[in-house]
Amino acid sequence: MLDNATMITAGTDRAAAVVLHRTVALDAPRSQVTAARLRASAHGVYEARIDGRPVSGSVLDPGWTSYEWRLEVQTYDVTHLLDNDNNNGDDHDRHHTLGIHVLLGNGWWRGDLGFEGANANYGEEIGFIGELEITFADGHTQSVPTDTSWSGRTSEVLENSLYNGERIDARLRGTGVPLEVRETAFDRATLVARTGPQATRQEVLRPQRIWTSPQGRTLVDFGQNLVGWVRLRATGPAGTEIVVRHAEVLEDDELGTRPLRAAKATDTFVLSGGDDEFEPTLTFHGFRYAEVTGYPGRLTEDALEAVVVHSDMARIGTFTCSHDLVNRLVENSVWGQKGNFLHVPTDCPQRDERLGWTGDIAAYAATASFQYDTSGFLHRWLLDLAEETRHAGPDGVPHVVPDVLKHGNFSDPALFEKWNGPTAIWGDAAVWVPQALWEAYGDREQLAAHYPGMVLHLESVLPLLSENGLWDKGFQFGDWLDPDASPHEPWAAKADAGVVATACLYRSASFAAETARLIGEDADAARWEELADRTKEAFRQYYVEDGGRIRSDCATVYALAICFGLLDDATRAAAGRRLAEVVRDRDYRVTTGFAGTPFVTWALSETGHVDDAYRLLLETECPSWLYPVTKGATTIWERWDSMLPDGKINPGEMTSFNHYALGAVADWLYKVVAGIQPAAPGYARLRIAPTPGPGLDWAGATLRTPHGRVESHWRRTESGVEVRVVIPPGVEADVLLPDGSTTTVTGGEHVFR
Repeated sequence: MLDNATMITAGTDRAAAVVLHRTVALDAPRSQVTAARLRASAHGVYEARIDGRPVSGSVLDPGWTSYEWRLEVQTYDVTHLLDNDNNNGDDHDRHHTLGIHVLLGNGWWRGDLGFEGANANYGEEIGFIGELEITFADGHTQSVPTDTSWSGRTSEVLENSLYNGERIDARLRGTGVPLEVRETAFDRATLVARTGPQATRQEVLRPQRIWTSPQGRTLVDFGQNLVGWVRLRATGPAGTEIVVRHAEVLEDDELGTRPLRAAKATDTFVLSGGDDEFEPTLTFHGFRYAEVTGYPGRLTEDALEAVVVHSDMARIGTFTCSHDLVNRLVENSVWGQKGNFLHVPTDCPQRDERLGWTGDIAAYAATASFQYDTSGFLHRWLLDLAEETRHAGPDGVPHVVPDVLKHGNFSDPALFEKWNGPTAIWGDAAVWVPQALWEAYGDREQLAAHYPGMVLHLESVLPLLSENGLWDKGFQFGDWLDPDASPHEPWAAKADAGVVATACLYRSASFAAETARLIGEDADAARWEELADRTKEAFRQYYVEDGGRIRSDCATVYALAICFGLLDDATRAAAGRRLAEVVRDRDYRVTTGFAGTPFVTWALSETGHVDDAYRLLLETECPSWLYPVTKGATTIWERWDSMLPDGKINPGEMTSFNHYALGAVADWLYKVVAGIQPAAPGYARLRIAPTPGPGLDWAGATLRTPHGRVESHWRRTESGVEVRVVIPPGVEADVLLPDGSTTTVTGGEHVFR
């Protein structure tokens, strides 16, 4: 792959982007070109143009993968860019030459990534590799690879950083100081074909309000917490500097930047003296609000817009109901996914972090895979997870994938050494994310590709088990961000860490056994089944008391035990009753963190406590799912109280307003409230079980499955409940109605009253 090309670079200031370019003399006139294809990749991020026109609508290519082992190569069909009609002239030179220009920035490769002073990088030199292949009518091809015959120059981008933003000087456009181009070393074996979607501009949001703050600053509200950048237009004296700062929230009616920690999230635009437009495409920000200083004249709504950027995924699932706050909650989950699915499933998109934390996506993968088609996006990430885990050895699945933190220079390394080693939920992403994909899409080939990562995770856990079979040793994040924990100690949860970890091990071993059986690894299947059985027995013996009480007696431990199938029927019923009591005793406030939140409403409804599940969902006092909505949230918050009731930002060091994990309750809305569930992987067979409850008059969901569109809607009538379902042609569905009856239907629309 790219065998004829070398990776090239041009040295300049570390913060700046460079331009690499080549003028190509064509072997024959453009009229003879029948096909043209560009293959490219980079250490850093790049934007390629031919004759000034972009080769693609994608941004931040080649994205972020585990660069040490997987550097993706993009392939673009650029035939249309060599068409004679696009030449703006008919002289001989234009017919026989073309120009390739590549803007090369730092991206994730040299991004000073991480927190606590990590400043983690994959290397200190960025580079670009590519090859343009042109096919002519007579059948011969012309290849234009990167090599030292290319030229380099400085660009108008004087600073570019994912965390800090860009500085663009429009006075430098079309100019630049020549730079020496040279080869830069890289491992050619890391090159792989692109396996997931690219990131693109998805939509544009106009300002909803522009006003002056109490401190006299110009603020802009785009009405939605988003990820991307501000595109700005201005005319003014040459050298005028416009500074745009970004934040998710306001505090004391000013830009609330404290949650950004060390990230500056600031773009600076220097005017040329003419009509200028700026778009900082070598960075991205998580923001709803912008502060603009230095703008010449009055800033108006037509001068700027927010460009929403995320990986290109198809929206496949929707939900709506009679409760406006719940509808907004679902939209917050969707926007949280959009903002955090930018090449990597990140924890947050705004502060000095933006890492692929495995625990977040372990909690959220099922929800994400209903809202969007994540098959390609998460498949690519899981390939990285397997590589990182393979090279991590006994430490198991890294807490972040790609694991750039291993390259960090933390100011206090000892602080992070205690985190080393396998941990539940975060490590279980190796199993739970493939499980979510299997249930959503039913792709056996993908499942087989993810199985090695499952094995690596389970084998890393085995040495940590006690003689009694419990996973009660080693570091655990546990029920992270339990709302009863101190804002400064997010790990200090009510749920016993060993209970949580052992329950998670049972779930992972069980699905690994199922996977092994499906792909023909029968010996492995028996091994993991034995581990699952042994784990279940240990859990029951040491953690479950007579009467169904589970050690630490809190909502999370009951939710996990019920949903993961660790209890016999009688104990399960008792655990369900105790869970309902715990929920009622706390006045239906949420008491769970990362571990329990995705499952607590499921556990209530599956044990016959539907009304309690609904009341938990619909509570608006803090902590609850709807409390942030009442405070104007447009994404899911990291903490239940990221914004305190008095309008102050939570004092915790980690306070993001765009973290999707706690939005995993949306999965329950889709599959229980609306009732669309897979009865076979990929929805090859359906289980439609709409579940009305107090507080909603109607609800419904749609899902585009691999077999066609599914709909399930219910509404209350004077005589009871009416249910309407739409089933894809040829697909069987078991419809479980609210009155307890079951009907099997095939294809088409069906109405039940």
